Amino acid sequence: MRTAEQEAVLRSVRKLIEYWQIDAEELAGIPQPRVVEVPAPQEPAVKYRHPITGESWDGSGGQPAWLREALIREGYTVEELRLKDGETSGA
Repeated sequence: MRTAEQEAVLRSVRKLIEYWQIDAEELAGIPQPRVVEVPAPQEPAVKYRHPITGESWDGSGGQPAWLREALIREGYTVEELRLKDGETSGA
């Protein structure tokens, strides 16, 4: 025996099925949702590296203190600290 709430839900479902003209075959063949694998986020590639200390920066966010020190006090240029194409980003 169904409750009054269940009967009300069934009436609503029947009305929706009728309104949208859904066939029983369509209800039976509902596919399972696909699981899509999201690739793991990769670490940003290093763009700048101090040749002596090995400290690095990917170029995003604020300029790190080591880079400011290297440019202002140690006399390096940006080009000297920038990794060249093909140069590995590993220390």
